[in-house]
Amino acid sequence: MQRPTSQEPLITVDTGMGVVTVLGTAHVSKASADKVRELLGTGDYDAVGVELCPSRYNAIVNPDVLAKMDLLQVLREGKVPMVTASLALGAYQQRLAEQFGIEPGAEMRAAIEIGKEAKLPVLLLDREVGTTLKRIYRNVPWWRRLGLLAGLMASVVSREEVSEEEVERLKEGDILETAFVQFAEEAKDLYLPLIEERDRYMAARIRQELAQGEHRHALAVVGAGHVKGIAEQLARESSPQDSATSIEELDRVPVPSRWPKVLPWLIVALLVSGFIIGFSRSPALGWQLVADWVLINGGLAALGTLIAAGHPVTVIGAFLAAPLTSLNPMVGAGMVTAFIEIFMRKPSVGDFSRLRSDTTHLRGWWRNRVTRTLLVFMLSTLGSVVGTYLAGFRILERLVGS
Repeated sequence: MQRPTSQEPLITVDTGMGVVTVLGTAHVSKASADKVRELLGTGDYDAVGVELCPSRYNAIVNPDVLAKMDLLQVLREGKVPMVTASLALGAYQQRLAEQFGIEPGAEMRAAIEIGKEAKLPVLLLDREVGTTLKRIYRNVPWWRRLGLLAGLMASVVSREEVSEEEVERLKEGDILETAFVQFAEEAKDLYLPLIEERDRYMAARIRQELAQGEHRHALAVVGAGHVKGIAEQLARESSPQDSATSIEELDRVPVPSRWPKVLPWLIVALLVSGFIIGFSRSPALGWQLVADWVLINGGLAALGTLIAAGHPVTVIGAFLAAPLTSLNPMVGAGMVTAFIEIFMRKPSVGDFSRLRSDTTHLRGWWRNRVTRTLLVFMLSTLGSVVGTYLAGFRILERLVGS
């Protein structure tokens, strides 16, 4: 049964295990937050579900969570790209809030606060944002991944106001979809993890909660663009086991192909072979190859660090470390430069507490010591990777010409 409203789509579905009313909200509309308050104020619901994962929920109820981030742990666990993307998404949401004069996630916050006041269970329906980002990353060809992150960063730090087209999309979708709009419009490989999979996931979570028999009628607050997909999924016959299986499947991060792990070792083998061949022909040629390798690889890594406004010692460290780390795929140049940067400019408590505001504008990414460290990691790594290939071609050119 569907009961349309003037703005927010509202669909009620009897799943056979319980009833759920799915409310579609506009993330830039104060009316959506008001509608949430109106519905929960009726007392018709015994639970409220929100389009949030545990980490996004924690960010709303605990705004100081960023100030508690362990930067060294982020580096050691290889989470720099995921943390950077999450900060960028948060910055985009904050910029929208400032433009439209609303609190970020106002409708979700209203659902949480009113639900708690009414002593209703708050159900987290969405998949972990980190898992979604990883599945996006795995779902696109390797040559598009860098462009994907660059496009995301460019969209969130832009100081231009959101266009009418983007506003309309926000009324239908959510922050994730809007941030990737320029890619998702044309790419099925992004639509699948961003929208379709999350529709299936949230429907499975709703069924899972209702199957426990503790809720007769739940309200699910989601982005308006998810209402139709979730309703279609809920209308299909499904057992509790099917829901659990779907959740397990959609929570799984695809195993990366083997070649990205093999390729670096293959490149190292080719480079070492090139050095051996060079020295076997003449010591002068061998040392010339070594000089090319150090200058090109180290130089580009240092340039990346310089662009990231790294400390002068970090720039020197990048130049010295990159030629060595590139011959050992187990250690990246970014790890070395990031640790040097932290040692030379240890982020303060204030840097962590200002993350949310500093990341909303381009200059803030370079001014804040936390995000600057992340930039040092990424740009020095990028410089070293580009330097590896350019130096490799230069070495090959010298060997062929000698």
